[in-house]
Amino acid sequence: MTALRYTDDHEWVRTEPDGTATIGITDHAQDALGDIVFIEMPEVGRHFAKGDAACVVESVKAAADVKMPIAATIVAVNDALPDDPSKVNTDPMNEGWFLRIAPDSAADVDALLDDAAYAALVAS
Repeated sequence: MTALRYTDDHEWVRTEPDGTATIGITDHAQDALGDIVFIEMPEVGRHFAKGDAACVVESVKAAADVKMPIAATIVAVNDALPDDPSKVNTDPMNEGWFLRIAPDSAADVDALLDDAAYAALVAS
């Protein structure tokens, strides 16, 4: 696995050994949203362009979109989240993942923010 990468919209992306990538929202994002009460997932097999809204997340504070950090096709969704969206609040980096994708270009993941750049974004 490679190091995590991040977006300006507070999604994280982790490249998996099989070449797919897993997407979720950061601890910072789930904290800002508050208690998550509803998640709408996309269909497996659907293709999204970079920046497209792939998931809808509703919390006690707000509704937000999880945007695609890169162009990709959905190969799996976390089926546990619609029934238990609180997993995003309790474990956003593991049990709270949203999507597994097949990137159009693996190099696109490397172009996202690294740990230092994301830490600087959150601190600003």
